[in-house]
Parts: sequence; C-alpha cells; structure tokens
Amino acid sequence: MMDFSGAVALALPEIILAVGALILLMVGAFGGDKSTGLVSVGSGGVLIAGAVAAAYGPLGSTFNGGFVADNAAAFAKVFIYGFSAVGVLLGDRWLKRMAASKFEFPVLIVIAALGMGMMASAGDLISLYIGVELQSLALYVLCAFRRDDAKASEAGLKYFVLGALSSGLLLYGASLIYGFAGSTKFVDIAAAVQAGAGQGAIFGVVFLICGLAFKVSAAPFHMWTPDVYEGAPTPVVAFVAAAPKMAAMVLFARALLQGFPGAVGQWQQVLVVVAALSMGWGALAGLRQRNLKRLLAYSSVTNIGYALLGIAAGTDQGVTAMLVFMVLYMIDTTGLFACLLALNRDGKPMETLADFAGLAKEKPGLALCITGLSFSVMGIPPFAGFWAKFYVFKAAIAAGLWPIAVFGLVASVVAAFYYLRIIKTMWFDPSPGRTDASPLDARGVAVAAALFSCGLVVLALNPLDTVAKLAAAAFHLS
Repeated sequence: MMDFSGAVALALPEIILAVGALILLMVGAFGGDKSTGLVSVGSGGVLIAGAVAAAYGPLGSTFNGGFVADNAAAFAKVFIYGFSAVGVLLGDRWLKRMAASKFEFPVLIVIAALGMGMMASAGDLISLYIGVELQSLALYVLCAFRRDDAKASEAGLKYFVLGALSSGLLLYGASLIYGFAGSTKFVDIAAAVQAGAGQGAIFGVVFLICGLAFKVSAAPFHMWTPDVYEGAPTPVVAFVAAAPKMAAMVLFARALLQGFPGAVGQWQQVLVVVAALSMGWGALAGLRQRNLKRLLAYSSVTNIGYALLGIAAGTDQGVTAMLVFMVLYMIDTTGLFACLLALNRDGKPMETLADFAGLAKEKPGLALCITGLSFSVMGIPPFAGFWAKFYVFKAAIAAGLWPIAVFGLVASVVAAFYYLRIIKTMWFDPSPGRTDASPLDARGVAVAAALFSCGLVVLALNPLDTVAKLAAAAFHLS
C-alpha cells in the first residue's frame, strides 16, 4: 500500500488543477467579472503547471489501482493541458471582443481538463466514470455558455440530453462487466476474462464501447456533433474538438487493451465496424455541408475513425500510431478553428463556404494557413496529416486489418473533395466584400499550427514517435 505522500506525488497534476480551480473560482466570486483577465491568466498558469508536473512526475499506481500514472497518462496529460491552455487564450480574447467576458469560462476549462486527466489515468471503471462525467458536465456548460444565444443554448441542451444517454450505456456496460468479472479494476477484469468470465463481460464491453464512442464522436454515435459544433461558441468548439478527444481515445485504449487483452478478437470486430462507419459516413455527409463548423464536425467523425484503427490493431504499433495521429489531428483542427475565429466580415463571423469567397485577395496569409491545414487534413504529403494517416494505416495493415485500411484510404479521397472546395472558393471565387481586421491571438494560433503542419512536423516527427512509443509501452502489448 502506497503512503499518502506517494499518492499525492502521483496525483500531483490533478491536485494542482483541482486546487487551482477552487482558488480561481474564489477569486472570480469576490472580484466579479472585472477579475476575468486575472482568472484567465491564472488558469493558463495552472494548466501549464499541471502539464509540467505530469511530464516530470513519478510513475506508479495508487488509490487501490484506481489511478494510474504511467507514460501513457503523462503523454496524454501534457497535450491535454497544453491545448486546454490554448482554449483559455482563444476563449478569453473572443469573449472580450463579444463584450461577454465571464470569469467562469477559464475555470470551466480547468475543471474539464481535470476530468480529462482523470480519464487518462483511470485504472478502474469507477475512476473511468468519474473522469468522463467531470469532463462532460463542464463541457455541457461551456457549449451553452452564451445564454442569450438560442443556438448555443440548443447546442448545450442537445449535448446534455444525448450525453446522459451515453452515460447510461457506459454505466450499464460497467455494471455487466463488474457483475461477471467480480471487480472494477482493469487488471482484475483482464484476469477474470482470461479465466473465462463469460459472455456477459463481453456484452458489457460492447456497451462500454458504445458509451465511449459517443465521447469521441464516432459513428453511429456522432449525432450530437454537427449541431453542437454549429451552435456552440467557436472557441468552445475549438477546445471540444481537440483535448477531450485525446483524453477519450487514451481512455478507450486503456479500457480495452488493459481490461480486455484476452478478448481482442471480440471487441476488435466492434471497433472495426465503428471505425468503418465513422470514416465512411463522415466523408460522405461532409460533402453536402455549407456551414464550415458542421463540415469540420463531420471531418472529426472521419478522423476519429482513423484513430480507432490504431486501437483496433491491438498492438504497441497501433497504440503508437493512435497517439501520433491524435497529436497531429489536434494541431490541425485547432489551427482550422483559430482561422475561423480570425475571420469576420462586418462584425459577423465567417462560417459558411460562401463567406470564404475571394479570401485569398482579402487575407492572403490566413488563406495560405487554411490551404496548408486543409492539405494536411486531406493527408497530402509531406504535411502532418499524411504522416498521421501513414502511421495508422501501417499499424492496421501490420495487424492484418488491410481491408479496413484500404477502405479508410478511399474515404480519405472522398473527404478530400470538401477541403478542395474550400480552397477553390478562397482562391478563385470573387469576394463579396472586405473582411474585418484579424485578432492577434487567433491569427497567431492559426499561423503556428499551419507552420507546424506544413513544415516543422518533419523535424518534430522523430521525437514525437519516440515519446509515443514510450507511452504505448505502458500498455505492455506485443
């Protein structure tokens, strides 16, 4: 049994976030909305401190195996907390421009990040559920943050109602697993399944997959995604589209690969079907979208399908591919949403395809960023998205899943059409009018993401591959 000081050291990133959120909440409560700037800076500092603590903290497990601090958790937390800090920056600046600053916004992002950290370190079904719900409750509020906006309120309500349904599926699956395996800990569940815990546990893992598939927007559990992406405030969507996906994918990998390593043949079939549906439906449904936020929602469904292929492989190589893919995906999608935040015309956000007509003449720099990021998401070499898909397809083929890898390649070609349409509209269609000045924060994030995806990724790929392999080794697979 680990002593108290050892447990505190392992859970230090979460303790920093929890204590920081409480302190910042008190600062905001006493200082009012005038303290929003201070709370935002403090939130960014807390998130960065949590990332540093995760990167350099000790490894082990505590709380009776319910909390695991390993290389996989550390890898995920560094990127989750880092992208959450970017979410605080984009959201705080955007709310100021909308004259709607509230100190609760950055605090909710910290609380959501705390839940994501719990998800990445979940060692049993109880900590899994606590992490998922802590993250989800904060995200529901963030999506409906602008209460005077009917579409935002609708987005938050839809997300909440459908999220409650997914939580029910998750709990039902967890109860079946506990009933047949006799334990909530992943290590004990793995031993029980290996010893023949019965088909009930396999039934349970199917429901568990359904519940987690909702959290990552995988088809056919993606129904909330287009409406929430369209209705929620754009900086919130930029946050929801990145960090929570990483947390849920690592949780997906931990629950299946550590809890059910002896039943790969059973859950792999379910995961392959979900991945195929996600890649196919996301590519086809995106073709008819004219609202760019809805288009990016279907793009996220497609990309999650690719990431699920890495987990379905059930190998170290597959997990490495999934982690590399998710990091590169987070950079691309954050960059694209930052571009949307940087673009306004007559004080109104440019969110439709028609709005982007002639953008290359008005904002050539941002048009170049969008073009580069679009090429990356399409998977054009040598952009970041190409390497992300290369890793995933290579792992899937090595695991014998070549038919679904070929299907994913075809889906990628289909999905490329809607990005090419954006590029064509920007560079060749006439402009309907002048665009407003771009805010520095959004423009800076967009340029940084584009520079990484369009060039610096070649330099970063080798170290990213090395740390992803270290993280994947924590699952002790072949």
